[in-house]
Amino acid sequence: TAEAYKASSEESGGVIAMMDLLVADVTREMTTAEAEEKVAQGNDEAMMKDSAEKRAMDSKSLSDREGSKADMQAELEKSEGDKASASTDLMALEQYMAALHAECDWLLQYFEVRKQARADEVDSLGKAKAVLSGADFSLLQRGSARARKFLRH
Repeated sequence: TAEAYKASSEESGGVIAMMDLLVADVTREMTTAEAEEKVAQGNDEAMMKDSAEKRAMDSKSLSDREGSKADMQAELEKSEGDKASASTDLMALEQYMAALHAECDWLLQYFEVRKQARADEVDSLGKAKAVLSGADFSLLQRGSARARKFLRH
């Protein structure tokens, strides 16, 4: 029975050695898994921190751009209003210039006629003043063809 005990001991020693080997392997794998988990957890935390910072920067950039867009939109509306006002002023000036041009054209066209009419009026006023002063133009009018024409009309 000692041999049976020895054989049984050897068998159980092999099984125990195998179990010790399995326990050592599991312990090593658990230690490795825990170390990998800590590294992965650290990487996740760093990534979450970086993501939060990026979201904050993106959010700030977006609000800055929206503010800039609103400012540009307001400036565009003001510029469009100024352009409309300037266009209205320009049309009014063009109409005024056209009216002045027409008036100048009329003055140029009838300048000689008006000049002659003024000269005739000045002459007539001079003669009327002379008549009122006592001058006698009756002899001059009979001999003048122009005076006769004047008297007929």
